[in-house]
Amino acid sequence: MLGLTVGGKPLHCAYHEAAVQPKPPPLVLIHGAGGSSLHWPGALRRLPDRDVYALDLPGHGRSAGPPCTDIGAYAEVVRGLADALALPKFVLAGHSMGGAIALEFALRYAGRLAGLILVATGAALPIAPQIMQAVVNDYPGAVSLLAAWAHGDFVDPNLDRIYRRRLREASPAILHADLLACAAFDRRADVATIARPALVICGAADRMTPVEHSRFLAEQIPGAELLIVPAAGHMVMLEPASSPLVADAIRRFLARCA
Repeated sequence: MLGLTVGGKPLHCAYHEAAVQPKPPPLVLIHGAGGSSLHWPGALRRLPDRDVYALDLPGHGRSAGPPCTDIGAYAEVVRGLADALALPKFVLAGHSMGGAIALEFALRYAGRLAGLILVATGAALPIAPQIMQAVVNDYPGAVSLLAAWAHGDFVDPNLDRIYRRRLREASPAILHADLLACAAFDRRADVATIARPALVICGAADRMTPVEHSRFLAEQIPGAELLIVPAAGHMVMLEPASSPLVADAIRRFLARCA
């Protein structure tokens, strides 16, 4: 575990050190709205051949302080993390809101990246009104609604239970701030300028960021690869049937980025 200060704020980051030399470009993992580094499976947080940094964004997980109010500010947190760690060129992976942060970082600081992994995300992230209203007015109802929308066609009871527990532990105010940041994000006119290797991953049954979001990214980012995982939902990297497929695709992509 790493305890860092970025922008004057304490920031928690789980760290796994590669068991190889020379080391390939490190991997930085950015979670989604209301989440934490634990939204990434252990198979990706502990890759044996790569330094991996799994960040808790401000106000999330073990990181203190208020959340950021927009995607650009979160991208600057990632820049601050990379500066504090003196990272060489790295691969940046983001899920959902984390994918928006990764896109924004790539648009601002492409020269610092060896590659980009975009999981269940989009160049714009509109939020369903019923979700926004429930987060403000009925948080237990919001937890149930988000859980129902988060998983694919075959819901794993254990994953659903963990997802609900972590959402209940999250601050409603922080989740609401994250959703407002997502709703205001729109880089559809700009993503075609990203000139870095990119892997786009989505679940075919994702209700939060439907497949067309990922197709757009793959069509717009030059040379991007697209993986659509059958029957998987928004938590495609965690669902038992799809998690190994996602991990394998990411490992192959990382090898190419090396």
